[in-house]
Amino acid sequence: MLILAVDTTTQTGSVALLRDAALVEQSDMAPPAAHSARLLRTVDGLLTRHGLSIRDVEAFAVAAGPGSFTGIRIGLSAVKALAFASGRPVAPVSTLEALAARAAGPEAALVAPVLDAKKGEVYAALFRTREGGFDEVVAQGAYAPATFLDLLAGGETVVFIGSGLEAYGQDIRAKLGKAAVFSDIPPFIAADVGRLGYKLLSRGGGVPSDRVEPLYFRLSQAEEKR
Repeated sequence: MLILAVDTTTQTGSVALLRDAALVEQSDMAPPAAHSARLLRTVDGLLTRHGLSIRDVEAFAVAAGPGSFTGIRIGLSAVKALAFASGRPVAPVSTLEALAARAAGPEAALVAPVLDAKKGEVYAALFRTREGGFDEVVAQGAYAPATFLDLLAGGETVVFIGSGLEAYGQDIRAKLGKAAVFSDIPPFIAADVGRLGYKLLSRGGGVPSDRVEPLYFRLSQAEEKR
């Protein structure tokens, strides 16, 4: 299965091409202001380099959120349009799950993806890695940083990844001390979105383009004002 995977929910957007779960190539995009301008050009360049066209793509995977509201809409709108035109299925993937998969390793039993949600909040979760995947220990959601960190104070080492480290790294270290490990893996996650999407698609979990929904954990600023 040839899968095109897209992430524009984070500051480090990316596009990846996979055959089943095997990465063919990933193209990274930054900064986020360029996502709308660069996304389709990046997709076209990626396919062209491998002698392919959008007609050859058999399924799509997309980071559906949480993250930047504008970023989520950019990625979902593009993927939904391409999937609608081609009649291909889409696998919506949580950005937090993709970040957890990115940071998971043989010594990373607990992984906490943390995104800066602004307004004094983070989008975060805690996952326990296991062979073939991971289990959700603290539910994905929008948290006050202190509230989320209180849920992690169990003494085990936790690997953190995501933009929330820049804003709340000092708070994390003050709360967890040496139990907090900050991942230095670049958080370009399209390949991870693609692998998680493949798992979903292989179980028949892909959906038509008109059923793809964003994953929000709070109202946007426009909705709050309304």
